[in-house]
Amino acid sequence: MKNLLRRQFLQQVGLGIGAMALPALPTLAGLPPSRKLNVALCGLGRYAGYLAEGLAVSQYCRLAGVVSGTPAKLADWQKRYNIPPQNCYNYQNFDEIVANKAIDLVYVVLPNALHKEFTIRAAKAGKHVIVEKPMATTAADCRAMIAACKAAGVQLAVGYRLHYEPHHQELMRLGQQKIFGPVRHIDVSLGYRLDGADPNDWHFKKALSGGGPLMNLGVYCVQSCRYVLGAEPVAVTAQFGPVQHKDLYTEVEEAITWQLYFPGGVFCTSTSANNFGIDRFFASTDNGFFELSPAVSYGPFRGRTSQGELKFPDINQQAAQLDGIGRVLLAGEKLPDHIAGIEGLKDLMVLEAIYKAAETGRRVSINS
Repeated sequence: MKNLLRRQFLQQVGLGIGAMALPALPTLAGLPPSRKLNVALCGLGRYAGYLAEGLAVSQYCRLAGVVSGTPAKLADWQKRYNIPPQNCYNYQNFDEIVANKAIDLVYVVLPNALHKEFTIRAAKAGKHVIVEKPMATTAADCRAMIAACKAAGVQLAVGYRLHYEPHHQELMRLGQQKIFGPVRHIDVSLGYRLDGADPNDWHFKKALSGGGPLMNLGVYCVQSCRYVLGAEPVAVTAQFGPVQHKDLYTEVEEAITWQLYFPGGVFCTSTSANNFGIDRFFASTDNGFFELSPAVSYGPFRGRTSQGELKFPDINQQAAQLDGIGRVLLAGEKLPDHIAGIEGLKDLMVLEAIYKAAETGRRVSINS
């Protein structure tokens, strides 16, 4: 079934659709000012458009190639972004990218179940990789991706844009440095309505998505709890929400709520859903609070603490992420763990535990 869905998707649609420190900025002494990392986008769906906008204003990366299963998309992107024909690939000839010295990095923006395949193919071609979140659909696939990149001598990053966004960097600082005292509880949720969605969309096919809103949206909630606390959860309880659109949600959940338990008695509550809108973060501490709403979407973010309003600029989140990763790779340095494959693996271990807890009705331990 999984292979059939994958083949149909490729043929009919194309593939378009531990404690964490604040990101460090490596030095770039001696590098030519004009040097940029040449990026090929693998998958030309909606989010690839956001990445193209980010690449257009990035200081350290530029759009140099595209990969798609749809010839019309390749032709359109080639014309719009002035991409040389030799830097345009489909999913059959993708491996030929190994001989293309004009591509440094492949950014995998495909349905979740295809992240593993194209990450490994890009690594074997000698290209660094950024893969969109969630890193894969299973922790086992994440481990295989990490191993393949290590064996090929390339670096693997996960598209965690919020690690480079100033509001979220402030959340990390407030939580990890206990500015208002220890955090005792976090409530963070993300959901939006998908009324009228195409039932053939890959997000509804478990073989391609790995799951419903938990995989697509809930990973942001898990991430924010982990990086605000600078700690790993030890257990989880979870409950599936009611299904309102039975025609769409025959394979994946429509909504899910969970409770993550951290060392020291801290716990975090979250919901991810496709049948109502919510986008908020709230942390309660011994001596105050801090919050964002909108919080973990694309923003623009707005927030406050018990001492007043948070005032940070609205930025191009994709450009900030690309620059943060590009700086490291251009400097020949190792990506920090908070943005590397190990971070994606940790999230998948938590997501798998959440699903197990919801399916069994039991508290599930998380072995980090």
